[in-house]
Amino acid sequence: MADLIYQIFSSTALLAQGLYHLVCATRNHLKFPADYVAKPYHLLPFSHHRWRHLQLHLIILCLLIAIVHQLLVSSDADPLVKGHTAVHLLTSLQSAALLSAFLLLALALLLSDATSLLPLPPDLFFAVASTLFLLQYSLLSSSAAAQTSDLQAKCDSTSAAVSALSSAMCLALACQPKLFLADAALGASFCLQGLWALQTGLSLYVDAFIPEGCHKLLDVVSGVEGSTKCELDDSKLRAAAILDLVFVLHVALVLVIFLVVYTVVAKTLGVRTRFGSYEALPNTSLDANHIQLKAMAGTQA
Repeated sequence: MADLIYQIFSSTALLAQGLYHLVCATRNHLKFPADYVAKPYHLLPFSHHRWRHLQLHLIILCLLIAIVHQLLVSSDADPLVKGHTAVHLLTSLQSAALLSAFLLLALALLLSDATSLLPLPPDLFFAVASTLFLLQYSLLSSSAAAQTSDLQAKCDSTSAAVSALSSAMCLALACQPKLFLADAALGASFCLQGLWALQTGLSLYVDAFIPEGCHKLLDVVSGVEGSTKCELDDSKLRAAAILDLVFVLHVALVLVIFLVVYTVVAKTLGVRTRFGSYEALPNTSLDANHIQLKAMAGTQA
């Protein structure tokens, strides 16, 4: 139950971060298309200075909770599968260390904007974030290879692919900070990671969502290290195919979310676009003057 709650918490945090990033990036792009530059984070539109960095404060709080969770999980023992093994312990500690690196990056962002202690450019932050997401991809891939649970391994490998996408988008923004598509794709990758975190929790810990032919090992109390198993090869392949299908549906849902966000923000700002280009609003005063001049010229003639 605790693992499911943590997956729901991770999903909520990532979805909120992704949606906020999408909205702010789209708004800046539509409002200032010529001067648009991607930002690692976006200040809240509050007059009081204390609340303008609320996004970073929430990110730091969520990272602290995630680090504590990983440290607690590292002490869990699964006597049915591996026991208190070095593999599970080191994997959890690696996750905690990586989350600590993200925490340091968030603190550096806060210090860079709120004070003059770290006057670092945004492209450097994107480069560091790209490196961290690449490390996350490597960690999740290694964790998937070491898993005894087929479902957990599949979920980890898919999450690793999303982390690789985030790393690529951060690298693109470090090189080309005016690339709106990369900035939007970064926010979309957060949304996708959040949806997949929720799907992982449902597929592993909720009986109604566990694929047919797979089951939880009832003797496992802690629910770690392979507590959901598929006995037959056909069941493993079927479960993998179902998870692939669900992932494609999540990708489609994220695309719909982006289109809805873009449309709503464009209508809110009063921007009309046609075939990807801006449609200029008609200048009624110029048209009226042009008609009057033509009428005067005709009268004189």
